Amino acid sequence: MSEQFHTQKHAIRTSFEKAAHSYDAAAVLQREIVDRMFERLELIRLSPPRVLDAGSGTGYAVPKLRSRFTDAQIIELDLAHSMLSVSREKQLGTGVKKLLKRLSSTTPAQVCSDIEQLPFADNSLDMIWSSLTLQWCNTPDAAFAEFQRVLKPGGLLMFATLGPDTLKELRSAFAGIDGYEHVNQFIDMHDLGDALITQGFATPVMDMEYLTLTYQDAKSVMQDLKGIGAHNTMQGRRTGMFGKAAWQQVQTQYEVLRRDGKLPCTYEVIYGHAWKNDRPRPQGVRPDGSQIIEFRPRNS
Repeated sequence: MSEQFHTQKHAIRTSFEKAAHSYDAAAVLQREIVDRMFERLELIRLSPPRVLDAGSGTGYAVPKLRSRFTDAQIIELDLAHSMLSVSREKQLGTGVKKLLKRLSSTTPAQVCSDIEQLPFADNSLDMIWSSLTLQWCNTPDAAFAEFQRVLKPGGLLMFATLGPDTLKELRSAFAGIDGYEHVNQFIDMHDLGDALITQGFATPVMDMEYLTLTYQDAKSVMQDLKGIGAHNTMQGRRTGMFGKAAWQQVQTQYEVLRRDGKLPCTYEVIYGHAWKNDRPRPQGVRPDGSQIIEFRPRNS
């Protein structure tokens, strides 16, 4: 991906810090994707003692993970501290109930950190669950390398992220407005699969589907994106004010796509899971399994 379109981590953190209290009201798609991930998880047999929710947000997946893995320690990790705070508030409740839950050992641990720099020891986790977080990485390699490092041999990585056709209607509406990129770009499913293999994951399974939300107008689309903190965070984004005439042009171009009285907003959702190989890689073999061949001069 071009460096011009790289996301800026500090901008991502700031955006999600601000969106923490509006997130749940706007995160209809995000909850649906988590539910669909759990349907896929039903097909996998495992009982992990230690599970990391990497990019846990306001904690929608946490009670589901706790219900699915009743004896596991659940760890929430997010880049935005306020997201973790909202999750903790929901889990603890209020009054006497809050006090009792605070004393309970079932309350998940929380860590504010970056998935590209995980603060965990090597081989210390049994499963990593990550829903709609990897798309905020410029390349998946650093995150996959960290997931590989902290997972125990035989550990499972399960994730969902967004593909290149995500927000294609919004991208079309902004086309030709100015010389700036107004919509984040996303990584192709095949590149994600290749990155998993390169980082040493075994038997990756990938699939994709399109989910389309509908809106009354372009402003509602933008409001929902703002509500979940999904601002444009690329280095090539426009930083100044967006004029009234330009915004009118965006709305006009979006209107061309109206169907059955509604404006579509498409998300390309990519699902994947892979295992950390439980056998050490032989010397002279790359993470993707290819042989390293060295040519050395013959001794005279």
